[in-house]
Amino acid sequence: MAMETRTGVTRKNHTDIVRPRESKPSEPVLLRRELGDVLRAYRQRQGRTLREVSSDARVSLGYLSEVERGQKEASSELLLSITQALNVPLAHVLRLVADRIDLSEGRVPPSFRVPDTVQEALAEAGVN
Repeated sequence: MAMETRTGVTRKNHTDIVRPRESKPSEPVLLRRELGDVLRAYRQRQGRTLREVSSDARVSLGYLSEVERGQKEASSELLLSITQALNVPLAHVLRLVADRIDLSEGRVPPSFRVPDTVQEALAEAGVN
């Protein structure tokens, strides 16, 4: 699969980004932490520094750092600015965050499920 030049990410192979952070069973899954992890993973995959992305996003370096570490809640406007600076669609980032939360809470994300039609087609073909 070809790597997307804008983001440095292959469309199908982002398992390192989807994998949720290890947390203690009593520790709740927080949206801001998962979102920060995904944003940091994209930035690092692109080989970019916090300074570069903060400049492109017109966000202070310190604030971007706090967002990536899950210490600050980012507004929707700020998230859009950061994802545009990373050349990654906001919807894509949010989808990955949702998948990480699903995995953390013991659910299989929709993007990991095999559609029923595939299972039916395999049964019709005699593949078990």
